[in-house]
Amino acid sequence: MRISKIALLLLIAVFVACVPTSSKYDQLGLEEATIAELHENYKKGTYTATDVVEAYLERIEQYDQSGPTINSVITINPDAIAIAEQLDQLMAEGNIKGPLHGIPVLLKDNIDTRDKMANTAGARAMEGSMPLQDAYIVEKLRESGAIILGKANLSEWANFHSRNSSSGWSGLGGQTKNPYDITRNPCGSSAGSGASVAANFAMLAIGTETNGSITCPSSANGLVGIKPTVGLLSRSGIIPISETQDTPGPMARTVTDAAIMLGTMVGIDERDSYTNASKGKVFRDYTQFLNARSLNGKRLGLYTPSIGSDHKTDSLMMQTIRLLKEQGVTIVEIDQIGANTAGRDSYNVLLYEFKDGVNKYLESLGDNATVKNLDEIIEKTLEDSIEMKFDHDILLQAQQKGELDSEEYIKARARMLKTTQEEGIDKLMKEHDLDGFVGITGGPAWKIDHTNGDNFGTSSSSPAARAGYAAITVPQGFIDGLPVGITFFGGAWMEPEMIQIAYSFEQLTKVRKAPEFRDYEF
Repeated sequence: MRISKIALLLLIAVFVACVPTSSKYDQLGLEEATIAELHENYKKGTYTATDVVEAYLERIEQYDQSGPTINSVITINPDAIAIAEQLDQLMAEGNIKGPLHGIPVLLKDNIDTRDKMANTAGARAMEGSMPLQDAYIVEKLRESGAIILGKANLSEWANFHSRNSSSGWSGLGGQTKNPYDITRNPCGSSAGSGASVAANFAMLAIGTETNGSITCPSSANGLVGIKPTVGLLSRSGIIPISETQDTPGPMARTVTDAAIMLGTMVGIDERDSYTNASKGKVFRDYTQFLNARSLNGKRLGLYTPSIGSDHKTDSLMMQTIRLLKEQGVTIVEIDQIGANTAGRDSYNVLLYEFKDGVNKYLESLGDNATVKNLDEIIEKTLEDSIEMKFDHDILLQAQQKGELDSEEYIKARARMLKTTQEEGIDKLMKEHDLDGFVGITGGPAWKIDHTNGDNFGTSSSSPAARAGYAAITVPQGFIDGLPVGITFFGGAWMEPEMIQIAYSFEQLTKVRKAPEFRDYEF
């Protein structure tokens, strides 16, 4: 059968129309791009910060707000492009603000920004709550030249509201999904921060951790996450759970980028007295500790409670332990860190400090507060049918607690810190001459389940979280296409040592790969 010339042209036109055009993100080659690569291209004039922001925004629209709908970004900064244009102008004039000049960053939506973005903790009762000033770490990020691209969804109230909720779900933002398998959970509470960086919606993100909320979503999304020593980074301007355990931290695709970001945020903040202890113990440049040959001669305590929940995860960990030994690492098995009472004491401390901290945060907002205190939060939440998808028993438990001069609180806090620090990590490191500890960060991501809630499996976050000490998680490998991380943790102010070990491991293995937004069936 002969085809007329007109018909052939029409067929060609239809074919061409059906071939997807490459996005600006693809044209710029931003897949898995690093800070160094962006800066190199800025210097060459290959593209500008404005180009990069536009590309990320297009990608967010395509894959986060539509398509597979990862649903990791809760708010876009309407000024992001204008900020990028200003930074481009500075660069054209030969001025570089700092190590993050022109680098897009997403913030967890419990971090204050003094702009056109609300800070909500994902709670519908907090919708439209406008901060009066930047959080201290946001000030530092802006000073370093970072572009605040938007706010990332999170587990509501940083996962401190309900015992049967789903990580990555908030009343305002809905359910964030794992980009490696969109039927699976991204882990929380920094779920949106983890999923967005993994999916290449931004280069970097900030998460916050009380216990596992940086390390778990970093592991589940194939990222590097640093949980700093409490006091290394200020918590002022962050909706709190616990002044004793809370800390923000960087989430990135490489140890190098996480280390760069960490150094930009340190500093003494008069609004957070815990930062006073960091004087003389921090660095503005943590990249000096990126030594790829630092494993030989190290002694690491293997945190054995993180092993035993899943044979596939255990098998991967045993391969990793053999690899570490081949590199000259001595492994010492550690069956327990601190007393058995630490978990109960920690939970009690969190209940007291959440009530106190949230009430103080809301008071600091003045007339901008959408609710005045925890009592109003609970009242509005329990009347909201969307919020009541899950119970909010933790909010109710916190409401019943007294003030921070309570004998119960004072004793629980003192006991927890003594058993996790002096009688825990510090004691074991000295007894066994350890350079740090190692454990499984978490197992492969579980199926999203709004009926039964989360299935965390295993974790190694609690010892460092309760002690307020340094930890870093790095991709360890994949199980059935899902990433699994390994955590290195140590004592107070040991970020340099943990970064060094983590970087050596990362450079030795290089297992991270970008997600494909697939729906796996096993």
